[in-house]
Amino acid sequence: MLNDHLEADLKELREAFNSGKTKETSWRISQLNGLLRILEDRENDISMALKQDLGKHHVEAYRDEIGTVVKTVNNALVNLKQWMAAKKTRLPIAAFPSTASLVPEPLGVVLIISSWNFPIGLSLEPLIGALAAGNAVVLKPSELAPACSSLLAETIRDYLDNSAVKVIEGGSDKGERLLQYKFDKIFFTGSTRVGKVVMSSAAQHLTPVTLELGGKCPAVVGSFSSSRENNMAVKRIVWGKFGLCAGQACIAVDYILTEKKNLSNLVESLKRYIKQCYGDDPNGSHSISKIVNKKHFSRLKSLLDEPMVKSSVVYGGSLDEESLFIEPTILVDPPIHATIMTEEIFGPLLPVITLESIEDSINFIRARPNPLALYAFTENESLQKRLVSETSSGSIMFNDTILQYAVDTLPFGGVGGSGFGRYHGKYSFDNFSHEKVVMMRGFLVDFWFRYPPWTAQKLQLLKAGLRYDYLGVLLIALGLKSKA
Repeated sequence: MLNDHLEADLKELREAFNSGKTKETSWRISQLNGLLRILEDRENDISMALKQDLGKHHVEAYRDEIGTVVKTVNNALVNLKQWMAAKKTRLPIAAFPSTASLVPEPLGVVLIISSWNFPIGLSLEPLIGALAAGNAVVLKPSELAPACSSLLAETIRDYLDNSAVKVIEGGSDKGERLLQYKFDKIFFTGSTRVGKVVMSSAAQHLTPVTLELGGKCPAVVGSFSSSRENNMAVKRIVWGKFGLCAGQACIAVDYILTEKKNLSNLVESLKRYIKQCYGDDPNGSHSISKIVNKKHFSRLKSLLDEPMVKSSVVYGGSLDEESLFIEPTILVDPPIHATIMTEEIFGPLLPVITLESIEDSINFIRARPNPLALYAFTENESLQKRLVSETSSGSIMFNDTILQYAVDTLPFGGVGGSGFGRYHGKYSFDNFSHEKVVMMRGFLVDFWFRYPPWTAQKLQLLKAGLRYDYLGVLLIALGLKSKA
């Protein structure tokens, strides 16, 4: 097994990168095509693994983790040569005769540590960028999704160049061992707690890090002029909370902020659409994922068991530990100091917090750590502008949820405590690349006043040159302008 020979594996990866083959366009294309074949040939196996690990229905599995990655691979294949091309840059006349360009080059051997909630998508999305950029890669999947981890190890070994792309399986001990080695980039998706460990270890080697973390993503819900817009907003919130791995997603809606006068209508609409999606027996619907394991099930149960929290439940609340199922649950005004309102929920529990005025949502959000995503359902343009200018988040989306994650032309990433660095589409390529400055200069012209010995005239010439006052440079050099 690869895991038993970690040092030898890393040496082989370094040798593969140093050989130069990963920089070749043909190699990058062949690896991306290999990923595409995995997704096409093993679609059923991927769906089965996701069902085994997380209880995902095959339609949800395709929507979130197969189809979206196929789209990303195809986008990279179409645009790869353009991404790899050097970019010409403009130079000031003072640099004449010179040309300059920015040339993207791979970083080297990179480490990708992925998460369990979207074990295929969160492994392959950054891997696509790393391979497109020409790196050798170690992928460490989460041990909490063992079927998916095993399938990734098997398929990547069989479909990709195993001398330059390796999957290292194992638990936290394996991750800790990997972090002891020097990589040229670490890309981590997971919790803030582990992200701090990753960053601390990377600092020992001055390794650059991208951290895709999480946070409590609020949905600000205003009032609408028609029932159609109101119903559409609620339907999209239900999907953005319960429809992504039962809320076990970093960009899932964490809680709702709304005005007290809207509460009754909002809660009744939420109940109606939850029933529409999952029926009277959500556990038997096979349309909602299970909780990943007993540890996380117990954590979510403890959130509901806190004093004053259980009494705030107005819908749902049933739990089945044997099947690791928690019913979609709505809570109204749980205590603000309770854990459910201070830590990321990462499950199918949806608090609704009421405010006197929807504008109060701005101060509520600002008083808390930066969310990875902020959602706002409102037709109020003034509120929209204030949310953009007065709050900080990785992204903000109006009148829908989640879709900003799926668009290849938009970067995805956090800010502050929700992480830093960004990826998706070309941003993934850039994440795993270094733009090297390449400047070429000829011998036709040389500015003699940049060299010692220093004189007052040279100082005036330098000042004029740095102000881009080239006429002044000419006049001083000819003695036609005062040096005073």
